[in-house]
Amino acid sequence: MERVVDFAALSPEADRTPLVGSLCDAVEETWDEGLYPLVVVDRPWSRHNPLLRGEFARPRAVRWYLERELGKLASAGAKVTVGGSRERVPFDDPAHFESLDEEAWDLRQKKLFLFRAERIDLSLNRLEHYTGTPAERFQRHVLFTNYEMHAEAFRARYPGAVGPARSVQMPAWHHELPGNAGLTLVNIGVGPSNAKTITDHVAVLRPDAVLMVGHCAGLRNHQEVGDLVLATGYMRDDRILDDVLPTSVPVASNHFLNALLLEEMEARGLSYRMGTVFTTSNRNWEFNQAGALAAIRASRSVAVDMESATVAANGFRYRIPTAALLCVSDKPLHGQPKLSAEAQAFYRESRATHLEVAAEALEKARDRFPGGLPASDIRSADEPLLGSA
Repeated sequence: MERVVDFAALSPEADRTPLVGSLCDAVEETWDEGLYPLVVVDRPWSRHNPLLRGEFARPRAVRWYLERELGKLASAGAKVTVGGSRERVPFDDPAHFESLDEEAWDLRQKKLFLFRAERIDLSLNRLEHYTGTPAERFQRHVLFTNYEMHAEAFRARYPGAVGPARSVQMPAWHHELPGNAGLTLVNIGVGPSNAKTITDHVAVLRPDAVLMVGHCAGLRNHQEVGDLVLATGYMRDDRILDDVLPTSVPVASNHFLNALLLEEMEARGLSYRMGTVFTTSNRNWEFNQAGALAAIRASRSVAVDMESATVAANGFRYRIPTAALLCVSDKPLHGQPKLSAEAQAFYRESRATHLEVAAEALEKARDRFPGGLPASDIRSADEPLLGSA
């Protein structure tokens, strides 16, 4: 059954929150009936794009996002209609596969949501498969790590965090707060392929921020093992997204998130460097040095890792603010390769502080930017209405 609310007809003093909630309820009820929910937004103030339409899947996973964004539209005086568009397509129907091709779906075109309903449905199913937790548990602020030790530090900081009940490839832990305002940590494993896989799926949840918390090789004389690196930009030598995002496209960390991370490091008196992070797909790049060293020197990189540029590039594609806070674990150019005994001692000493800086920065991001981090720099000229915070 169709649900229509014309917010322009309400008095300025009227409380719009219950009506926004009823629209979100209608979206969920339509999904439960076996249909893709269709949301149509009439924006009378828009000269060029007054009418926008979009389908959804698994709406409970993005309830917080719908409430916030529809609330903004309600305040502006939009007319919102919720109904059912068509029957849900089963995963085993070949039509489902055909709908997933993003090359036939212009991400820059003005529309209500960035993804097709089938894409949302499959990504949330795969997200549960990889992380071992329901997509509805994911919070608005997401940490990625490569190590169980960071998950241990996360659970120590948030003793009530909820995690998987079984062994999975990318276990996730969630510090849950009302409105999904808490933090989620995912141990994504090592390498750009894993980084692309997880960001492909997390993107449909529209998180306010994604922060990579990993280790790196320090490249400068005056860096020491245990120093932090705050990425300002990235040298994309991972090659995994080159076909969909040319390397000529500049990708940088979110300025506001970087400012919060910088504030935390300064307050603690920590040693750090800011600069370009060189992300490679070759863990043993030291065995074939010529090409890597030429690119490192040309880019003035301060560190090497295997995930940060991939996370940032996919965040750029999908309009998600990202940043990377890395910790120097070795210095291969200065006679300090990563060796087992030294690495274990470094892990014990660095994990708590590293995780705490990242978590506190995200908590401040939540408090200072409840409507989402400003991200106009990653929007296209004709941006989807609900494409980013």
